Amino acid sequence: MSLWARDPSLAAEAEARRLNAQYLPGIQFPASLHATGELSNALQDAELIVAALPSHGTRDILRRAAAYVRPGTIVVSATKGLERDTLFRVSEIVNQELPNVRVAVLSGPSFAVEVARELPTAVCIASTDSSVVEVVQADFKSPYLRLYGTDDVLGVEIGGALKNVIAIAAGVVEGLGLGHNALAGLITRGLAEMSRLACAAGAKRETLAGLSGLGDLVLTCNSALSRNRHVGIELAHGRALQDVLGEMKMVAEGVRTTEAALALATRYGVELPIAAQVSELLAGRKDPRTALGELMVRPQRAEVG
Repeated sequence: MSLWARDPSLAAEAEARRLNAQYLPGIQFPASLHATGELSNALQDAELIVAALPSHGTRDILRRAAAYVRPGTIVVSATKGLERDTLFRVSEIVNQELPNVRVAVLSGPSFAVEVARELPTAVCIASTDSSVVEVVQADFKSPYLRLYGTDDVLGVEIGGALKNVIAIAAGVVEGLGLGHNALAGLITRGLAEMSRLACAAGAKRETLAGLSGLGDLVLTCNSALSRNRHVGIELAHGRALQDVLGEMKMVAEGVRTTEAALALATRYGVELPIAAQVSELLAGRKDPRTALGELMVRPQRAEVG
């Protein structure tokens, strides 16, 4: 079993120390896992590949990997985002760059560090091929990791992408000290936005009420481990976006996903008022209190419909 890292020096250090001190400190590698900085080594004879990449780097890495991936290989995407210029979901990018593989999407409420510590976690595995779902469920199952299958790839990916945008707004609520009522309202209306866009695109509404929608949204809006929530908190404290991002080791996908989500909403003719205010905030066109305040003075309407 191989773990590929883009930075060869990080891969060499991880292999020598038998842990990833930068991203998962204190978590020892199992004896069967070996880190490498060479894609060809990592992908040699692989029957199942997990692609856990930033959305903006996915296409380039898959293009580089194509020469080493055998037809029929199962590729599991664990990326939660949209390609900003094309608005493609990550499974669509996989199909474009690796046209002869079988694709699945892994998503749901899961922080990597908790999975690595073997804390109980339930996630969703989505594929239009039921046999792929069954293979991944069998290979990934453990006493601490449970996978629920679905064929609604679209709903799983839109839920996973948009919850990061809502989490930025949740961080603003936290950073401004606006209270539990405000956060509960934001999460609920955020779920409505996620469902509105997903259903307009052709997803099943019940998918957004499941692990990859509501479950992931609740986790990322409430936890100090959430990178997107952290961005919102820091913006609420008056810090510049670039300064906040410059200090972070890992990617806050919601920052890049916001504009893609709004463009996708325009394509399908739906409104995303929370995402629109997050966009204004990220661009520096509004301060945090004004952006959230404008959500409260929008024309009142029925909750459903």
